[in-house]
Amino acid sequence: MRIGELAARAGTTTRTLRYYEARGLLPARRADNGYRTYDECDLKLLEQIRTLQDFGFGLEETRPFVECLRAGHPEGDSCPASLAVYRRKLDELDALIGELSAVRDTVARQLARAELTAEAEAPGGPEPRCELGRHPW
Repeated sequence: MRIGELAARAGTTTRTLRYYEARGLLPARRADNGYRTYDECDLKLLEQIRTLQDFGFGLEETRPFVECLRAGHPEGDSCPASLAVYRRKLDELDALIGELSAVRDTVARQLARAELTAEAEAPGGPEPRCELGRHPW
């Protein structure tokens, strides 16, 4: 198939395919007439790249999966290098989850404090003041 058909079937653009080719992720085969040619294996490579990117993997992180597919493995994630990328990504995600949990805990504490303050200042309490710029209102 030619580049336009591959792009359409993969749900991407010809520009993206040329970029992947320049990065060595997609083979650069040409027919006698100079047109780029692709096959079903190339479509599978693209599907692997797109799926990983949808999961948050960077383009370079997809390289071991592409190489695994090119080596003849039916799935691009069964090679040692692919497994190593999965492990690194899980470590990265665990760290992000930890950071987000800490932020969530801080926001929950702030909300609880603010709710207590709001209850204390409920009907009959002092009028709220704006202290920004020291305006008397």
